[in-house]
Amino acid sequence: MGKYYCLVTSLPDLTPDDGKLAYTVADFKAELYPQLSPRDRSLVDLFYLRYDNASLLKLLKDKDAAVDPRGCFPAEELLELIRLSKDNARLPRYPSYLQDFLSAYWNDKDMALLQEDFLVTCYYDYVRKSGNRFVSAWFDFNLNVNNILLAFSARKYKLDVASRVVGHSPVSEALRTSAARDFGLSATLDYFERVQRISETEDLVEREHKADLLKWEWLDDATFFHYFTIEKIFAFLLRLDILERWIVLDKNKGNELFRKMIGTLKDEIRIPEEFRK
Repeated sequence: MGKYYCLVTSLPDLTPDDGKLAYTVADFKAELYPQLSPRDRSLVDLFYLRYDNASLLKLLKDKDAAVDPRGCFPAEELLELIRLSKDNARLPRYPSYLQDFLSAYWNDKDMALLQEDFLVTCYYDYVRKSGNRFVSAWFDFNLNVNNILLAFSARKYKLDVASRVVGHSPVSEALRTSAARDFGLSATLDYFERVQRISETEDLVEREHKADLLKWEWLDDATFFHYFTIEKIFAFLLRLDILERWIVLDKNKGNELFRKMIGTLKDEIRIPEEFRK
C-alpha cells in the first residue's frame, strides 16, 4: 500500500465560495486520481462506478443518451458491453457485477420493474468485497444506514419492507425478515439507535443532513490512524461528495452544515506531531 505524503498534505480546503466548491468530485478524478498507484486507482474506481450504473440504465432505454463523464467508462464502451451481453459474452475489463446485471436483464422478463434496485444490489455485493478493509467497511456501513432508513420509512407507511431493502448482507436479511421493533439489530450495530432516531425526523431535508453527518463522523473514526494512505484520500473523496451534493441540492440549508463539516475536516487531516518532523 503506497504512502502519499505530499498528496495528503496538499489536499485543498473544502470551503464554500458563494455556495460553490472550489474543488469537485470531477476535479478529484482529473487531478488526484492519476497520482495514485494502479491498485489504489482500482479502489477509487469503486466510488466512480456508481455513475456508470446510472449511465448504463439510461443507455438501456436510449442508446443516444448522454452519460455521466465522471464514470469509469465512456458511452461507447458501455454500449459495447450492452451489445455483447446479449450473447452472454464475458469480458474481463468490465466489472463482473455489471455483466451479472445485464445477464439477468436480458433473461428475466420482470427485470424492467426492478432493474434499478437489482443493479444497486449487484453493485454493493461487488464493492463490499474490495479487498481493502476500510473501503469494504465504508460500503457496508453506507448500505446499512441507507437500508435501515428505508426499512423504517416503509414500516411507517405500511409498505413492504423486503422489496425496498437492497444488497445481500446479514443486516439486509434481518431488515427483510425480522418483525422485531429494532429488526433484531440494536444489539449488533452500535449506530442502530442513532439511525433509528434519524428516521424519526419528519423534515426530509433535515433527515438527509443528519444521515450525512453520521457518515461524516464514521469517516472521522475510521481514518483516525490513517495519515498518508489511500484510506485518507478515499475518505477525502467521500466527504467531497457529501459537500458537493448538498451544495447542489440545498444551498441555503446546507451552509451551516458545510461549515461544521469543513471545521471537522480541517481538524481531522491535521498532520500528527510525529510526522511534522
